[in-house]
Amino acid sequence: MNRAIATAVSTHSPSRSVDDRSTLRASIGFTAVVLVGFGFLYSLAGAGLGRVLFPHQATGSLVEIDGTPRGSALVAQPFAAARYFQPRPSAGNYDPMAAAGSNMARSNPDLRTRMGELREAVARRDGIAPDQVPAELVTQSGSGMDPHLSPLAARVQIARVARARGVSEADVAALVAAHTQPATFGVLGQPHVNVLELNVALDQGRRASSP
Repeated sequence: MNRAIATAVSTHSPSRSVDDRSTLRASIGFTAVVLVGFGFLYSLAGAGLGRVLFPHQATGSLVEIDGTPRGSALVAQPFAAARYFQPRPSAGNYDPMAAAGSNMARSNPDLRTRMGELREAVARRDGIAPDQVPAELVTQSGSGMDPHLSPLAARVQIARVARARGVSEADVAALVAAHTQPATFGVLGQPHVNVLELNVALDQGRRASSP
């Protein structure tokens, strides 16, 4: 009996209450440090450092004409007119909020049908044989927002773009070559062309040559 009373007294002793309060204060302090330090200050410092070191990328890699944003170099967008190079198809209709692939397996008959129809459409659009249509012009990327084309996929569109703009194919081909970027670090990926940047360069070249 006396042992039980002694145990109860020790369990509710003032020293234990002090320990509990100390633990609570430490927990609150740690939580505040994590939320403020890592949740706010660290993010703020990272964003600020990014703006200083990579100002173009930190603001969305925007492509501008006369100070007006026309899009992001990181996100594909559609071009309806024949005078523009066309990007890869998009399963999300080029909507950044719905970026996704079609998720169709290669064995899916609907995928084969869609690719066949699109191959015929691209061949008619660019005046080439269906078997000359690059695969990327009839397939959607995993994100549905791939802003790049291979040099081959850009070259098959040169004749159409030049004809629609009333310029020589050699001039358009030179612009494609100038905007062909090598593989990242020389080994990652393949050479590629940013469609938006190429189309903007075409427009700027047209205006620069106009009287």
